[in-house]
Amino acid sequence: MPTTAVLGGLWGDEGKGKIIDFLAADASVVVRFSGGNNAGHTVVNDYGKLVFHLIPCGICHEGTINVIGNGVVISPEALIEEIEMVKSKGLPGEIAISDRAHLIMPYHVLLDRLEEERRGAAAIGTTGRGIGPAYVDKVARMGVRAGELLDLEELTIALPPIIEFKNELITKIYGGEPLDTNQILEQTKEWAAQIGPYIRSADEILTNAIASGQNVIMEGAQGALLDIDHGTYPFVTSSSPTIGGALTGTGIGPSSFERIIGVFKAYATRVGAGPFPTEIHGAEGDRIREMAGEFGATTGRARRVGWFDAVAARYTTRVNGFTSMVLTRLDTLDNWERIKICTAYSLDGEIIEDFPIERGRLARCEPIYEELSGWTESTSRVMDWDDLCDGAQRYVRKLEELLGIPASEISTGPHRDDTLVVNGAR
Repeated sequence: MPTTAVLGGLWGDEGKGKIIDFLAADASVVVRFSGGNNAGHTVVNDYGKLVFHLIPCGICHEGTINVIGNGVVISPEALIEEIEMVKSKGLPGEIAISDRAHLIMPYHVLLDRLEEERRGAAAIGTTGRGIGPAYVDKVARMGVRAGELLDLEELTIALPPIIEFKNELITKIYGGEPLDTNQILEQTKEWAAQIGPYIRSADEILTNAIASGQNVIMEGAQGALLDIDHGTYPFVTSSSPTIGGALTGTGIGPSSFERIIGVFKAYATRVGAGPFPTEIHGAEGDRIREMAGEFGATTGRARRVGWFDAVAARYTTRVNGFTSMVLTRLDTLDNWERIKICTAYSLDGEIIEDFPIERGRLARCEPIYEELSGWTESTSRVMDWDDLCDGAQRYVRKLEELLGIPASEISTGPHRDDTLVVNGAR
């Protein structure tokens, strides 16, 4: 049963979209299983440069069914806009929306922004798109699921009491202006007309595909260190971007997986607040940021950059059970005289090799680096392992040694085809 999960190895933005677009050439179904339109996947292929926030990247391949799974929270407005983009570009894949996926309502977006304003300097750094409040309502059993758009009569009865409760929070806790119930009900009718035709039972699609031996790809969003349980809490997202989220966010069992791929940049990045032991400041950080265009696909925010953190990567490899890794942005390290890899931390005078999840301890960690000689040869668009320069090969092999898993693919450029398949990986 050839099901493959493609997951972010650290804090997201690793280039998963490009890798999924590459692998999806052989896939029948591609499933997004967590998060919302707070994550962006950028792909560059024959259709141009495309940014997806909800629809899986397999949409670029004819014959694929691209499922937005039950673990995703959907902004109807963002999805409608993305569907229009898909149509305008003539992308050939099929779209399916799980009837169990939850919807981001107007009050979720407003409450998200009001709460960030209330936190002030202690703000988490959310994208302000209502993701967290939508997941809160899911757990509180007062969420609205996509399938309810197919029964507007019932939704018209169920929704007003929820809006009334949310308006109490908005006005009495945050001092905001209440939302109009009738306006929201009218919005749901518009959503039903535009996305209703895509709402289906994702269980049936996945069960049939796996049972018939078709290739299925689980498309991860964000990264393991943003996981609500296993990430750098509280500076995390509200969902589970790890392998556990792939199970609960789709409804398939663990025995279905053949490959669990961790995607890592050749260096590290992070957006927003939170500990980042290997962060680089000053000219070196600016050099990486400018060379690699390290600005968020969703927010446009400049990403924090740092050296590769093997301590954190070993931790996420264990949490996810990665069977291999994909290394992206290797060409960003071209022409560096020396390249650093963090192999341990110094914490309160003690050397540790395990990743501390408590925010205070992690914030006090100082990186211990192993330095490797860099390389002057270009790795850009190299398609064959034997054509990769010795310095780059040594770097990749060192990461394999530190993480205990092989590299299966290496991204050497932005285009789908700029991908090196490591000898014997496939």
